[in-house]
Amino acid sequence: MVKIQNLSYSYQDYQLNEIEVLKNINFEIQEGEKIILLGINGSGKSTLLKILNGLIFPKEGTYSYKNEPLTKKTLKKNAKNFRQEVVFAMQDPSSMLFNATVYDEIAFGLKQFKFDNIEERVHQWAKTFKIEHLLKSSPLSLSGGQKQKVLLASLLCIEPKFLMMDEPTAHLDPPTTGWLVEFLEELNITSIISTHNLSLGQELGHRALVLGDNHQLLYDGDISTLMEDMDMLINAQLVHKHKHYHDGVEHKHYHIHNWK
Repeated sequence: MVKIQNLSYSYQDYQLNEIEVLKNINFEIQEGEKIILLGINGSGKSTLLKILNGLIFPKEGTYSYKNEPLTKKTLKKNAKNFRQEVVFAMQDPSSMLFNATVYDEIAFGLKQFKFDNIEERVHQWAKTFKIEHLLKSSPLSLSGGQKQKVLLASLLCIEPKFLMMDEPTAHLDPPTTGWLVEFLEELNITSIISTHNLSLGQELGHRALVLGDNHQLLYDGDISTLMEDMDMLINAQLVHKHKHYHDGVEHKHYHIHNWK
């Protein structure tokens, strides 16, 4: 479904210095897979998701979706199908909510892609996310968890094939995080979800892609195997070490933050 070959991306800063963000990335995603994209802040996770969503394009290498390389030219030719099939929930839901009401937000994509029975579909998805009582509210007046539900409803209602999410729990409290984990686990869709929270990652998928601070792909494989590879976790900076005191004795060891 997705194939990335020798992909690199860089940009120029205001002093015209070339800033490398991704370097020689290679991987494939099969239909139905649920992928967790791990890495510290600045490793290139968000940039990779933007490339997969066709918002920016690699400087080197190729990105193919359904066996067709995605370029500015091919995207322009097939924009409608691609935008319906491939959806991206950015880290801050507020940046993607722009309609006057929650109803309009969910209905927007349905209208763009000319679905039938729009009102029925809006209420169906609002019921799924338990936000029916918010349909007349402004999306920007809602809590972080409510905004996340509205955004997901507006994306999933157009029946996409590939869902991307960038740090989806960044603005959520623990109960809403728990709800989201359960919802995504039951969702039958190809997905790639980025996080720097290793514990949370275990709840969201079975295969992990790990980007390092060198902007290269350090690991591609089973997340359970990754959890047992402390050298890899340390190299990827996905664990931390700090002082502990037990019975008056000071010592240090590595820890994984638990999201619960």
